[in-house]
Amino acid sequence: MKTGRRAGPRVSPLGDGAILLTVADALELEANALARRVALEIRGHGLAWVTDVIPALVTVAVCFDARTAREAGERRATLERMLLEALDRAAGARADAPARTVDIPVCYEPAFAPDLPEVARQTGLPHDRIVALHVAAPHRVLMIGFAPGHPYIGGLDPQLAVPRPATPRLRVEAGSVAIANTQTSIYPFATPGGWNVIDRTPLALFDPERDPASLLEPGDAVAFVPIVRAEFERIAREQRTP
Repeated sequence: MKTGRRAGPRVSPLGDGAILLTVADALELEANALARRVALEIRGHGLAWVTDVIPALVTVAVCFDARTAREAGERRATLERMLLEALDRAAGARADAPARTVDIPVCYEPAFAPDLPEVARQTGLPHDRIVALHVAAPHRVLMIGFAPGHPYIGGLDPQLAVPRPATPRLRVEAGSVAIANTQTSIYPFATPGGWNVIDRTPLALFDPERDPASLLEPGDAVAFVPIVRAEFERIAREQRTP
């Protein structure tokens, strides 16, 4: 995870009906944890006119209803005060331990890892060392975004920090696990994508019939568990079985 001097927090308007708290200008695990704690506190107030609270990598957006421009200004000012006060409390709290650890079975075999050779070329590491480093890293879900259930996961070993490919793929298969820079992501659906695919999971990352629909949530620890192709196919069959 890239670190650096964190600029002071700031609050800014986000359109007519939202406000944005920026905790830091750099992507840091500490700043991400602060954003999640602030969002949790704001949600806990249960304000009827707050329509959504959205934590991201190092920001918290709060959406609100207002009937007039004057009321919007008053509510924006109230939220700015609440956000900064919540941030002060969050900064003084003890570091969060993961609420849970989610095991993600993954297959690193060639059929599921089209970019593993290129990652090996860029890092100078053999395939088995790349797998070992990826499995051993202290992965933590930073946010869900891009698509329903799509996690952005921090904690990637710095030795595996490679840039995004110059040309994105038009289709990345569902379950593909990919790395870029300081993060890992998992594609919940077959979509276009521009990260380096190094393995795949047979698990469904998002299922609207499941409660909760998203397999992962911000703050979760993630453990990638290597499996062979036969095990991948067995789990995939079970996922399809009603």
